[in-house]
Amino acid sequence: MKHLIDPMDLTVEEINDLLVLADDIILDKTKYRDVCKYKTLATCFFEPSTRTRLSFEAAMLELGGNVLGFSSADSSSAAKGESVTDTARTVACYSDIIAMRHPKEGAPFVATRGLTVPIINAGDGGHNHPTQTLTDLLTIHREKGHFDNLVVGLCGDLKFGRTVHSLIKALTRYKNIHFILISPEELRVPEYIIEDVLKKSNVTFEEARTMEEVMDKLDILYMTRVQKERFFNEADYIRLKDSYILDLEKLKKAKKDLTIMHPLPRVNEISVQVDDDPRAAYFRQALYGKYIRMALIMKMLGLK
Repeated sequence: MKHLIDPMDLTVEEINDLLVLADDIILDKTKYRDVCKYKTLATCFFEPSTRTRLSFEAAMLELGGNVLGFSSADSSSAAKGESVTDTARTVACYSDIIAMRHPKEGAPFVATRGLTVPIINAGDGGHNHPTQTLTDLLTIHREKGHFDNLVVGLCGDLKFGRTVHSLIKALTRYKNIHFILISPEELRVPEYIIEDVLKKSNVTFEEARTMEEVMDKLDILYMTRVQKERFFNEADYIRLKDSYILDLEKLKKAKKDLTIMHPLPRVNEISVQVDDDPRAAYFRQALYGKYIRMALIMKMLGLK
């Protein structure tokens, strides 16, 4: 596995191998605490992040490795005009593997040119976020025990949400998945996802404007925030930011075994009252992110 830029870079078999390894890490973390001894992960984050960056760093440290990097473009030579390719090739001189987040779509792919170490896309603009997708898959695997025959509701910002786009791509490879796309008209899933991913894969889907009308159908509800940083017009953001708020009242019609997910950070799209509901899996999801990144780092470095 040279680089991971898109979730579709991984086969279903490779994903299953990662899930099995993550399960084993969860079962006995001490067995893996020296696997990455003398290895170094570089976190090149040109865009702010809490969970993804710290999750990568925690993963490498718990594997016994080292971490270096930067947390914003302002604290790197990008502020001086250095290209992303030159930054990556320079950082590769000091590390064994790179995790890169960038606000521009395709930047991590561009960074692979001439690169001698593996690079992991930790999110590029509104495009892809493959390790969040792996986190989501591990969450579904741990909470549901299977991927087939699920009704998956995706709610909120489906236009700019890279986590949504990546998860749709990944889940289309499993049997009898049905998507319910819940969003305002302005934040609908992009046409290329509908045409080139859903329809091309013969995956069934429907669109809805409210959670209430479809809540009783859902096996999984994947909430997302309306992302201020993706809007060019602040007035549009203010108008749409509170479009969908999940609370206990809306959950009255939900299945008893519903799994509620969220890539985080949360603003106010899930009421804090929901946090104590056993169906709320989003903080467990954040923890699973560390374990799947531990498994991914090991696989990409060829370590056992």
